[in-house]
Amino acid sequence: MPRPDPRPAGDALLAGATGLIGRAFAAQWAGPGRLHLLVRRALPAPGPLCRVHVVDFAALPALPPANDAVCCLGTTIAVAGSPAAFRAVDLDAVLAFARAARAAGVQRFAVVSALGADARSRNLYSRTKGEMEAALQGLGFASLVVARPSLLAGDRDALGQPPRRAEALALALTRPLAPLVPKAWRPIGAATVARALAVALAQARPGLRVLSSAEMQDLGRAAATGA
Repeated sequence: MPRPDPRPAGDALLAGATGLIGRAFAAQWAGPGRLHLLVRRALPAPGPLCRVHVVDFAALPALPPANDAVCCLGTTIAVAGSPAAFRAVDLDAVLAFARAARAAGVQRFAVVSALGADARSRNLYSRTKGEMEAALQGLGFASLVVARPSLLAGDRDALGQPPRRAEALALALTRPLAPLVPKAWRPIGAATVARALAVALAQARPGLRVLSSAEMQDLGRAAATGA
């Protein structure tokens, strides 16, 4: 007889719950299973189906069994303080979480990358994101969703995050022109990205699926309106 599946139906793992997209994903979670939030410092559970686990991403414990996992970990070189500290988050921590999720039985994995991710790029940020994407493809997930949002819109002050001056300036310049900017390049709300990730995971297309910012605009809007 086949062994019973130890993974609770509908349970999922989330890394990066204190960021813009991760916070939005947790706030939108409606089950049917539990959402396990992996965080570096304690925080109130954002909903009745959320369980908070304080962890060290450099030495992750065995994770709760789950079907899906979402990774919203990310920083910038300026915030991290050095290229090495940046890569420790955007590459090392992401891959550590992915490997631990795979060991926990996760078959469907979604990760937030960035527009322009390219492992051959001369730009450290874009190259690191590209290297992360390439490494994830070798971990054996049945379904891998890679989200590449354009300029991210959201209230970082409410999260207690340090300001990102370049991001704030770019948003201020582009927001009035948003209707004229192609969807692939216009700013995208964190809640829209979160909804798009949830939809793409539920669709469970086999293999690699790269979500452009334009596709996320459409998926997120459809999910918000129930279309």
